[in-house]
Amino acid sequence: MSDTAVTTQDSKGAPGSPGRDLSDPDIQEPDDFAVQICDQIESFILSVREVAKGDDPDSAVPYLLLEVSQLLLAGGRLGAHEDIVPDERYEPDIGPEPDADELRQHLAALLEPIDVYSEVFDPYVPRSTPVACRISDDMADVVTDLTHGLAHFRAGRVSEALWWWQFSYLSNWGPTASASLRALQSLVAHVRLDSPLDELDGLDTDDSADDEERLAEEAGKVMAAELGTPPGARAQPATG
Repeated sequence: MSDTAVTTQDSKGAPGSPGRDLSDPDIQEPDDFAVQICDQIESFILSVREVAKGDDPDSAVPYLLLEVSQLLLAGGRLGAHEDIVPDERYEPDIGPEPDADELRQHLAALLEPIDVYSEVFDPYVPRSTPVACRISDDMADVVTDLTHGLAHFRAGRVSEALWWWQFSYLSNWGPTASASLRALQSLVAHVRLDSPLDELDGLDTDDSADDEERLAEEAGKVMAAELGTPPGARAQPATG
């Protein structure tokens, strides 16, 4: 990847935008791969924000399915790419992180009551317990990750942006977007195949505390069985 200064660029705020010091050695010229990834990411962020402004969940779901599918193509390219090494040892400060709460709230209201779905985070962990997730949370988290890298790209730190997008694809926004894709595809399939959804009784992200308590209780039963102590029995004080 070239480290030479940029002389021209488009008007998206990327390197070469008016007001930038083009002699700055930290400003890099993005190659075709970086530009294509950036374009897909910018398109996704803009599209999700537009969906959140709407009021029609019937059109929002298939549109989000399309956008997430296209984003995961960019993620797949990042994942298949050799490890990207940033030029700087420590990540430069990009300033305050963008607030995605408004986006999250708009999507939650738009997608109610189909916002919550069930997912297993790692299919290679034996006997994984499904957990409740929200499409609105997922989209906001993905946008936050992508925007973080986009700030580096627009500042001319191309290798830093690519490193961040690749790392966060593998560690966070990739699994999150993939889980959302399954939920969105399922919703579209239910509609297209005229298969109404069952009532989502008991499926809520607020149940995590109850799940932890239940798992702790089950673990206690296993430990009691291994120690030969009946579940619920209390140790008796010594006598004599």
